[in-house]
Amino acid sequence: MTTQISSFVNGAYVNDASASVFQNINPATGKVICSVEAATPATLDAAIQSSLKAFKVWSKMPAIERSRRLLKAVEILRNRNDELALIEVEDTGKPWSEASTVDVVTGADSIEYFAGLAPTQVGTQQALGNDFFYTRQEPLGVVAGIGAWNYPLQIACWKAAPALAAGNVIVFKPSEETPRGALKLAEVFIEAGIPEGVFNVVQGDGKVGEWLTQHPNIAKVSFTGEVNTGCKVMAASSKTLKSVTMELGGKSPLIIFDDADLEQAVIASMLANFYTQGEVCTHGTRVFVQSGIYQRFVERLQDSIKTLKVGDPLNPDTHIGALISSSHMEKVLDYIRIGVEEGAHLLSGGRRVDHFECKNGYFVEPTVFTHCSDDMRICQEEIFGPVMSILCFDSEEEVIKRANNTGFGLAAGVFTQNIQKGHRVIHQIEAGICWINQYGASPAEMPVGGYKMSGVGRENGLETLGHYTQTKSIYVGIDPIESPYI
Repeated sequence: MTTQISSFVNGAYVNDASASVFQNINPATGKVICSVEAATPATLDAAIQSSLKAFKVWSKMPAIERSRRLLKAVEILRNRNDELALIEVEDTGKPWSEASTVDVVTGADSIEYFAGLAPTQVGTQQALGNDFFYTRQEPLGVVAGIGAWNYPLQIACWKAAPALAAGNVIVFKPSEETPRGALKLAEVFIEAGIPEGVFNVVQGDGKVGEWLTQHPNIAKVSFTGEVNTGCKVMAASSKTLKSVTMELGGKSPLIIFDDADLEQAVIASMLANFYTQGEVCTHGTRVFVQSGIYQRFVERLQDSIKTLKVGDPLNPDTHIGALISSSHMEKVLDYIRIGVEEGAHLLSGGRRVDHFECKNGYFVEPTVFTHCSDDMRICQEEIFGPVMSILCFDSEEEVIKRANNTGFGLAAGVFTQNIQKGHRVIHQIEAGICWINQYGASPAEMPVGGYKMSGVGRENGLETLGHYTQTKSIYVGIDPIESPYI
């Protein structure tokens, strides 16, 4: 009999006999992991009421005490790393080698970082003659977090960390594809002594997210997902003037100059396209290689790809796991067909993997196209799968112009051993998170977010705490008021 899970409200799981049920599928096997109760209107209302009540407690708690409880949650997360990583592998299809070393670890890092910042929130004071004014940084209230399916637990942590550190409370909706990680985080918070209702989890599809974005008691929405959905979330939030944080899609350039360390550049290009089966919004899927090393780069890359193992995500030796769903796999395969039809050369991969342990899962070979042009759909549209497009360039000026020729602006990378060139080029790239001689590293201290259609606001980093507070100014009169009427 299949296990059934539900929403988590006010410190407990909420079961509603009238709820519709959807299935949570393991993408590596195609088998049902569990059934999930979608949040009913009654559950959603209970989550809001629970959050409003919890906000009165959590926001008034001294910041140093909030910090202590968040740090306790960090300790629990790290102690349960393998247990939680296993859930991420089963829900997402990503390899154990990634989930066990990145997903839980980076989520815990973010909570630890913002827990340390919680007591540092201070206002200002300024004298105005004998009078003066001062400011307070106050929490917003109830925040809605809407997560994506590629890093379910990490994203839940990234949204919870600054919000809770600043004294807010959260109603979090995970992707219906990956419903379990956020529930475990909710359990951890309760065990750490964080009051009931501070972190509620509601299950469901986009209708639940839409309900949250329109609710008058939600003060802010933090959304991670694709651009079209982000635009809808932003439009709905504007009706009640909610502030928003949007971490959206990308079609990021990875620029490799002739003087780059070739081995490092090849490693980076593989990380920037095949890590998490290519299902990472910051991936550098447009790989620009300068003409002087183009052929050597392609040959070395081709050799390296042969060493990648596609297979059972629970096998520690697996490099490439399963895509999130059958429909997403078909979308990725469609893009590969489009690339061939548009005239790109299929250097390697391009097929579904369905042998042995991959037989019933949603696996696609790591795929590389060469002889690509900027106007091809595979070079313009976000595929979100293990598909790399290699483009050749000659000059620095040329590649900057071509790299910026996109509506996206999330990430970018530059590889060169000329440090002046590295800074000069990256300063001209229209992207919010960039790397020089590195790709994909995203520590909690570093702000993450996009330019153009890739997002609004930032996650992680010092400035993010300010996105979860509002400034109150208080003028204090010491001198008597001079009446203009006498």
